[in-house]
Amino acid sequence: MLNHPTHDQLQQLRLFGMARALAEQQAIPDITHLAFEERLGLLVEREVTERDSRLTSSRLRRAKLKQAAVAEDVDYRAARSLDRTLFNRLLTGSWVAEHQNVLITGPTGVGKTWLACALANQACRQGKSVLYLRVPRLFEDVAIAHGDGRYGKLMMQLAKTDVLLLDDWGLALLTDSARRDLLEIFDDRHGHRSTIVTSQLPVANWHESIGDPTLADAILDRLVHNAHQLILTGESMRKHKNSLTQKQVSE
Repeated sequence: MLNHPTHDQLQQLRLFGMARALAEQQAIPDITHLAFEERLGLLVEREVTERDSRLTSSRLRRAKLKQAAVAEDVDYRAARSLDRTLFNRLLTGSWVAEHQNVLITGPTGVGKTWLACALANQACRQGKSVLYLRVPRLFEDVAIAHGDGRYGKLMMQLAKTDVLLLDDWGLALLTDSARRDLLEIFDDRHGHRSTIVTSQLPVANWHESIGDPTLADAILDRLVHNAHQLILTGESMRKHKNSLTQKQVSE
């Protein structure tokens, strides 16, 4: 007789997982054969699971990942020189806990952004805050923030994000202002947070792409020296997918 008011009280307390589990238990004829502690344990376990799921969904929304990539869908058969052992080690999240970085380089179309998003998705599932930004968009946002008074707030947000994913590094030469902003970002994050960078340029060419030798040394010292590198090769996977699609249509 107490189940209905108990269910309502669980809803009022926003214990929605427990409320749903209680309703489901009521529909199971043999549930009374379980001890009180066992039934309570099932209710609490359901609440924890649903809260974790909601928090993960919230982190993924805030991350704004470009692609809905997940670790379970990584294609290790593609001919792109993906180091499977290293990638699986990265999926454990130890690099985030140790405030290390991941640099993913290779020609266009080999899946750099997809793999980076899979790592970022995994970090969200492991309870870390994540933010995806294309590097050109990052500099636009920072430039606007300089003008409207949000610079300090934006830099604080970037500094506090557990995993910052910077996509399309090195597409254009940096302005002096962009170089200094980048140094501030990496200086705030160095030894405290982790960064993923994707680029078509080999890491050896990043110094030249930054422009100023002194600032380049300082930026790369904070980014590269404690980083894991995934160097991808091969033809564009988009070409392969397109050829398969055309083949299926012709058949």
